[in-house]
Amino acid sequence: MYNFNLNRKKEYTPMKTKATRRRMISCFAQIINEYVLGYKIPELVKNEKIKARKFSYDSQMYLLMLGQFLHVFSLNELADISNIYAKELSRIRGIDPANHSTFSNANRTRNPEVMEKFFWMMYEHFRSNDAEFVHCKHKGKLSRFKLRNIFAIDSTTLKLAYWCINWAKHRQNKAAVKVHMVANVASRLPHFCVYGKANEHDSKKEEILFESLNAGDIGILDRAYNNFEPLYKQSRRGVIFVVREKEAMLHEVVESVAKDKLAKNIFADEIIRLTGLQTKKSYPTALRRVTAHVEINGHWHDLTFLTNNFEWAASTIAELYKARWQVEILFKELKQTLQLQDFFGENENAVKWQIWAALLTHLILRYIKFKSRAVCSYSRFVAFIRAVTWLKKDLLDVLYSYGIAPPPENWRAKENTPYFPGFEKYFAKAIG
Repeated sequence: MYNFNLNRKKEYTPMKTKATRRRMISCFAQIINEYVLGYKIPELVKNEKIKARKFSYDSQMYLLMLGQFLHVFSLNELADISNIYAKELSRIRGIDPANHSTFSNANRTRNPEVMEKFFWMMYEHFRSNDAEFVHCKHKGKLSRFKLRNIFAIDSTTLKLAYWCINWAKHRQNKAAVKVHMVANVASRLPHFCVYGKANEHDSKKEEILFESLNAGDIGILDRAYNNFEPLYKQSRRGVIFVVREKEAMLHEVVESVAKDKLAKNIFADEIIRLTGLQTKKSYPTALRRVTAHVEINGHWHDLTFLTNNFEWAASTIAELYKARWQVEILFKELKQTLQLQDFFGENENAVKWQIWAALLTHLILRYIKFKSRAVCSYSRFVAFIRAVTWLKKDLLDVLYSYGIAPPPENWRAKENTPYFPGFEKYFAKAIG
């Protein structure tokens, strides 16, 4: 028979603070819980049919993101990780492990537009919470464009491992998919994205890409997108463009600026009309033609640009085109820090699932870097996050303790600091 002491005082258990709870879960769990809108996923998939038993859309999306965080090379490796860390993942919004066949079937049969919609939903969420994250201030000579959005339009080719894939056949023994992107020059983030065949010319996607721009926006394009018919349509909409001139373009000079009035590194500033049989029909009005000596990526080039703006200085037109390099930096970030070299499947849906998972992971990592005020390069930041994926410590404290970021505003050490009153702002961290 058991004796119960009813007069025994109940022991006091201190409440676990938010910082304490963070130290009890992994850094990956903190990222998912604090930055990912998981409650929106059921709304996106309510009309979709689940074609893999006991493997939800939530688990599929989170595991694909985990594969990007860890830079996993194969689907077998990702499936093994999900089973090894099954207990840890189950605490992260109930992520279910999956074997290779279940995961492969989900990537092959499910609609990748779910991941695409979720990406843009997260993009709008970050933009509404922190407008400066998406609409950053332009730097250097472009700082004068305070009220205008500047977008760089370009494409990149992603090679696929299986040369026998018919839907992505590029050359005789190669398969690839081409990603066309409109990137915000100031924030270096995707603004619009569309896929195409690798052997398809870039100009065929030009009109779709331009539809994402509004009147007053500035679009910067390489000469692969120099198609005068869509350029004329966008000019009538009020979109300003700067595009490289194609070789052997037939035209006549209507007016030109005297050479003694040209700025340094500007060779010519002319107003022209197209005289080709097809081009003069496609673009019947006048264009501005600027030839300049431009430094791009440490090298100087003599380049000629076409634009529909007749008011800005010729040096401004040349400076705008230099800003197009930001989209190349974005492509470099994506390819070097995420898993876009080894794809988990040869099916078109599987490839799209992985690409959108990579873009979403890149967006979240850039937002965490923005919120933590990390001063290091993006590549070092991603490598550090990858190293502490399973570490059970407060992520912001870890970033601060290793010198990746300054201390957060709500850092708990500020509650009891040894400063003299009134001198707190002169010290970076607690001393003594």
